[in-house]
Amino acid sequence: MIGRYDIASGAHFASTDRWGGVSAAPHASLNLGGAVGDDPEAVRENRRLAAEWLGLDPEWVVWMNQVHGTDVAVVGEPAALGGDPVDGVITARRGLALAVLTADCTPVLLADPVAGVAGAAHAGRPGLAAGVVGATVEAMTGLGADPARIRARTGPSVCGSCYEVPADMRDEVAAVVPEAYATTSWGTPALDVPAGVRAQLAALGVETVEQSGVCTLESADHFSYRREKTTGRLASYVWLDPAGTGFDR
Repeated sequence: MIGRYDIASGAHFASTDRWGGVSAAPHASLNLGGAVGDDPEAVRENRRLAAEWLGLDPEWVVWMNQVHGTDVAVVGEPAALGGDPVDGVITARRGLALAVLTADCTPVLLADPVAGVAGAAHAGRPGLAAGVVGATVEAMTGLGADPARIRARTGPSVCGSCYEVPADMRDEVAAVVPEAYATTSWGTPALDVPAGVRAQLAALGVETVEQSGVCTLESADHFSYRREKTTGRLASYVWLDPAGTGFDR
C-alpha cells in the first residue's frame, strides 16, 4: 500500500498507491486528496490510516493547496499553511511530515538531514517550466540546507513514454527544460517531467536523486487523472527523525 524508503541519516520518503483506504469508487480506495469530490470523512480516515502505517501522527502532516504555481511556504507547525495556495513547502521542524498530492504530476521529495531541513514540491508540467523545483531548493538553502547534501526522490508519476502532449506544448516546455523533451512509445510528442526534474536538481547541485519506477498511467494500482479523469490522489511524504524521542513539539 505504501512504499517507504529510509536512509541511515534519518530522512524518510514514502509514496502511497490507491489501495487500503475507505473511499468508494471512483476514488477507491485510499484517496488522500480533499478537493476531488470525495466524502471528506473518508479522506480524513484515509489520511489517518496512511499516517498510522507510516508511524506518523496524522496531525503532524502538512498538506498543500496545490495550484501548479511556484510559491513556496516555510512551515514550523502542522496547520501553518491554512488554505494558502502553494506548490512547495519546506520545514526545519524535525518530525513534521510534508505531503504532496498527485495523480500523474511528479512529487519531489527533498531532505538535508545534516541541516535538519526537508522540502516537498508539486511538479506538473506548468510548475516544472515555471521553476517550482528551483524555488523549493532555494528556499531550503535559506534555512541552511546545502544542495550537495540534499537527498532527493521523485514519487510515482506519468512517464515520458506515456505523457502525450501537442507538439507546440512540448517545444514550449523543452525551450526552458530541454531534458523534458520526449516521444511517446507510439511516436507522438511527449514530455518527461521526471527527467526534467532530475536535470533541474542536478543543475542546482543536488547529486543524489532517486526516481520511482512507477508510471501512474500504466499502473492500475495508482491513481491517474489522464487515464480516469475523475479519480483520487496519491500522496508522497518526506520527514526527518525528531531530535529526541517522539515528536519534537
